[in-house]
Amino acid sequence: MTSQHTPAQHTPPESASAENASPPQHTGLRAYLDQPRAVWAVAFACVIAFMGIGLVDPILKDIAAQLDASASQVSLMFTSYMAIMGIAMLVTGAVSSRIGPKRTLMAGLVLIIVFSALAGSSDTVGQIVGFRAGWGLGNALFVATALSTIVMAARGSTGQAIILFEAALGIGIASGPLIGGLLGQISWRGPFYGVAILMVIGLLATSFLLPKTPPTGRRTTPLDPLRALRHRSLLLIGITAIFYNIGFFTILAAGPFALPTASILETGWIFFGWGLLLAFTSVAVAPLVQRALGTVPAIITMLFLFALDLLMLAVFTSHTVVVIVGIVLSGAFIGINNTLVTEAVMGAAPVERPIASSAYSFLRFCGGAVGPYVALKLSEDVSSHAPFVFGAVAVLIGTLVLLAGRRTVEGRTPHSEVGSSAEAEAVLVGDLD
Repeated sequence: MTSQHTPAQHTPPESASAENASPPQHTGLRAYLDQPRAVWAVAFACVIAFMGIGLVDPILKDIAAQLDASASQVSLMFTSYMAIMGIAMLVTGAVSSRIGPKRTLMAGLVLIIVFSALAGSSDTVGQIVGFRAGWGLGNALFVATALSTIVMAARGSTGQAIILFEAALGIGIASGPLIGGLLGQISWRGPFYGVAILMVIGLLATSFLLPKTPPTGRRTTPLDPLRALRHRSLLLIGITAIFYNIGFFTILAAGPFALPTASILETGWIFFGWGLLLAFTSVAVAPLVQRALGTVPAIITMLFLFALDLLMLAVFTSHTVVVIVGIVLSGAFIGINNTLVTEAVMGAAPVERPIASSAYSFLRFCGGAVGPYVALKLSEDVSSHAPFVFGAVAVLIGTLVLLAGRRTVEGRTPHSEVGSSAEAEAVLVGDLD
């Protein structure tokens, strides 16, 4: 996903500037918490938006049973969501650069509310799949501008604002499966209605507390990200991301079905652990790994370890404990890799960072759309082991693609630390798959 403004373009609106004028200087935790209400309103909405990534995991089996659907049919909830998000990456920049961040945020929130409520009211899997597509469009519009809005309205440095965004990201990704499990115990419809209700609160808070944010900077077009893919290094990373995300979403889609005896809440707890590890490693561990190995070697290493994890799941699919460990452990490889790959994307082409991130996200979500359906179709037609074999092979192909193009990518990727104030915004936004 992509932010619509680079840090240098973040000019606070007058009302935000007045609220931020000559704030008291605090240090430590208080420096991060002493923020305008507008920042907390957007951050709250971010948490709810990020919940949508793993919210449906615990209820996949229940939806299949209640609506008499196959596993591959249920997997289309991921496919429609990710496919529309990928396509939307080509247009969110053009939308925000014309109507401004606040209106883009509001439009995204309204779409999420409407389509999550409609999904909860559905009577067939086909209806849910269609409404999840609309949800994906809303999520793309909202998340694509959330970070730049927080940076505009926050007190203190850009780095402090980014850490607040990191916290919202981590809480949302980790809590999504758990909230899905808790509400899913009542009904599979519960998680969908829960998101709609929480997003109404987020919409009202954002509407009243966030000042106007008129459009700034150059107007972009949907063709800009596609033109950026002419650069070979960016295209190589994007192709790698297609295969990597096949493995990523194989875990999300096939994981619950590899736990046939786990209840909805137990599945939620398992993926809660996965989300916690993903969030922690993407922020705290990725910079350490990058400093030790360099960006591209670290990506290749994480991809290889992720492929081994998927192979372990393929071999021991019938052993519940091994499956649980494999699912949770994959969060570490995914978290580190997300940050490192996006870091590489930011320097992969001589274009604006938001444009590069849009192009990369467009390709990566192609993998996210294809992976779940193919994986669970293999589960139905071949065996329960087949989805993880498919995921492992896909990740290994991505590893080989990057290995073959290593010199090209390294020529544009510095051996630097993730998290510098200049890079962090684009890195974090691109991490939201």
